[in-house]
Amino acid sequence: MVIVKMPERIKPMFNRYIGIDYSGAETPDSSLKGLRVYEAGRDSFPVDVEPPPSPRKYWTRRGLAEWLAKRLSDDVPTLVGIDHGFSFPLRYFEAHHLEPDWPTDTEHTYVDFIRHGSRGEGEAHSGSSRWRRITEERAGAKSVFHFDVPGSVAKSTHAGLPWLRYLRQQLGGCGHFWPFDGWAIPAGKSALVEVYPSLWSKSYPREGRTPDQHDACVATAWLRQVDMGGSLGKFPKPLMLPGEYHVARVEEWILGVM
Repeated sequence: MVIVKMPERIKPMFNRYIGIDYSGAETPDSSLKGLRVYEAGRDSFPVDVEPPPSPRKYWTRRGLAEWLAKRLSDDVPTLVGIDHGFSFPLRYFEAHHLEPDWPTDTEHTYVDFIRHGSRGEGEAHSGSSRWRRITEERAGAKSVFHFDVPGSVAKSTHAGLPWLRYLRQQLGGCGHFWPFDGWAIPAGKSALVEVYPSLWSKSYPREGRTPDQHDACVATAWLRQVDMGGSLGKFPKPLMLPGEYHVARVEEWILGVM
């Protein structure tokens, strides 16, 4: 008699999934209609998450960062996908010999104020729209320095990076910032990853959602789908030349880009 061993049931790495369609508009405390959050669980589909009760109708960047810090501090492994760049192209660091300094988490400061020099020294530390990260080249995405064009995440990136720093400070070792903290995501730990909803948005029906809601919903649904289906493990370390792995950890990577 031949005994056929049945494959083991794939166990998801996470219990909760959060997708964020980011916005770099206005100030960190502005109520932004384009800043949307969706959340799902292993047994629940993505739902629109409204901000905590306040005079502001929509999420603010500051409010979202504070909410995420609390959400990720509990003992529930969570995978968070945010649709803005997590870093700059290596060419930026080489050209300026410095760490990026875009203080757009300060009050009453627009990204445009920094870009055009009315706050800080943004103009002196600017980048070229021709500079692209390896992951952007593979995904066909625009540079994080390609401002003021359709499909650009430049403003979102420059407005969002200070809040990633804030979350890293608040979470300490509780969160894994992929792939800065390593290509492999430790079991039982929450992780924050960069996503690009345009890769999958056409695969999910719109169902009356606004474009911003749809992107956040799609990001959440895709993260849940690949984790629950057991295919998440093939994405954390994409194939590239050996020397490119170091560059990609500096530049960050879009999860799902192979």
